[in-house]
Amino acid sequence: MRSGFSFKTILLGIGILAVSFFASLKAMDWLSPHRIDKPALAALPPLPPVNRSSSIVVPVRIPLALIRDAAERAAPHHFAGKADNPAAQILQNADIGWTASRGAISATGANNALSLSTPLTGAVKVTGSLSANAQDAVGNALAGVLGGDIAKHVGRVNIKNLNANAEIKGNVVMTAQPTLAGNWRIDPGITAQVNLGDTNLSVAGARVNVPSQVKPVIDKAVNEQIAILQQRVRNDPALEQDARRQWTQMCRSIPLQGPAGMPKLHLELKPVRAIAAQPRIDARNVTLTIGVEAETRITTAATKPDCPFPAALVLQPATTGKLNIGVPIDMTFTDINKIIGAQLAGKTFPEDGSGAADVTVKQVSVAASGDQLLISLLVHAKEKKSWFGFGGEATIHIWGRPVLDQARQILRLKDIRLAVESEAAFGLLGAAAQTALPYLERALAERAVVDLKPFASDAREKIAAVIADFQKSEDRAKVTAEISRLNLASIAFDSTTLRVIAEAAGSVNVELKTLPAL
Repeated sequence: MRSGFSFKTILLGIGILAVSFFASLKAMDWLSPHRIDKPALAALPPLPPVNRSSSIVVPVRIPLALIRDAAERAAPHHFAGKADNPAAQILQNADIGWTASRGAISATGANNALSLSTPLTGAVKVTGSLSANAQDAVGNALAGVLGGDIAKHVGRVNIKNLNANAEIKGNVVMTAQPTLAGNWRIDPGITAQVNLGDTNLSVAGARVNVPSQVKPVIDKAVNEQIAILQQRVRNDPALEQDARRQWTQMCRSIPLQGPAGMPKLHLELKPVRAIAAQPRIDARNVTLTIGVEAETRITTAATKPDCPFPAALVLQPATTGKLNIGVPIDMTFTDINKIIGAQLAGKTFPEDGSGAADVTVKQVSVAASGDQLLISLLVHAKEKKSWFGFGGEATIHIWGRPVLDQARQILRLKDIRLAVESEAAFGLLGAAAQTALPYLERALAERAVVDLKPFASDAREKIAAVIADFQKSEDRAKVTAEISRLNLASIAFDSTTLRVIAEAAGSVNVELKTLPAL
């Protein structure tokens, strides 16, 4: 008996059934929603101006050789004067004159004290005649020897034009212990001591001690010079004038070169306080430490900050030279989308193909909401349990909180979780696709990062440009400034921009090459 259905009819039925099945799958894929409702984003206000506290502390080194040379130019080479008559009962019309010359000045430093010393050489010359009493004494002595009659014939002895000379040898030592006052003035704290060798001369039998006669007048001459110098240094406005020039130079708005498409930014420097430490003196230098504390902020337009010069210095303990300046690194979310998209788009998870389904990321976008970022992924999922290969596309949303990894200088995501609205998407893609979710979340944690090293390098260049003026050596001083490290301090973002604050630390040192005339 012949069958009611031929073999061809059976094959045709199977073919129609298969086409219908696959058509149904495609229809489900086409008709299933590719995009799930996006979670509501919390509105974010624009990023506020960035206000940071920056400081620059500068040790100004004054080599002792420079001080020695300045003193060498200022101190007179020759001294002269008159001394009082030490033997008025013997000498009359006495003229005791002295002259002295100094040698080269040497400078030494220790225990926060500066010493300048110079050798002294010179001579004392005494001229005059014997007094009446001395002449009578000489006449009586002759009468006793020659007899009274002979003495009468000789008459009164009249000795004039006595002349005697003696050598002066010694040194002058000047010690300074300078202190800095809050009114921008320096008190040099100078004392001087004259030391003379013990020499004597004899005038008509009278012994004259040179140090006791000459030292008081040399002391007086030296102390007069010291008093003039001390008053001049106390009233010298050079320190304040230099500080005012640097203060004015710092008070400004500096343009920053930002990424393309970003608004132009400016770094406003506003010095607010001047600090200093008492001078330190060692075997090579006198070091005066001066610093400035400033408010720094980022603005979208150039500003003209008001920076009144402080009337007083704030004295603090001495410290090493340091520089701390904070600047922003601004990135648009458009740039962040490109960076993260390059790391995830086209990747299939799990990467070793071990899962029940493959999930391929096709597009990535990032948006801000509150203190989190929302990563939206357009994915294609395909199950591998059956030879039918069920699958489809959907947009899923994953939350993550951005944090700084300072050691690696990257921005990464923490507390990653699937948005509630995306659970339906995985349901449409199939239970098998849900097994790929942990791999996808792990991939976001590992790969959804922003490498901040290039941005940090750019920030370092910006800060280097800010301190470039400090590195300009002038005729009077040599200035060296360098950045030793750059830390990523904090992050903030609004709906369009993510900002990382970078803080640079370094050092500034100044060495004077010339000193004003003393």
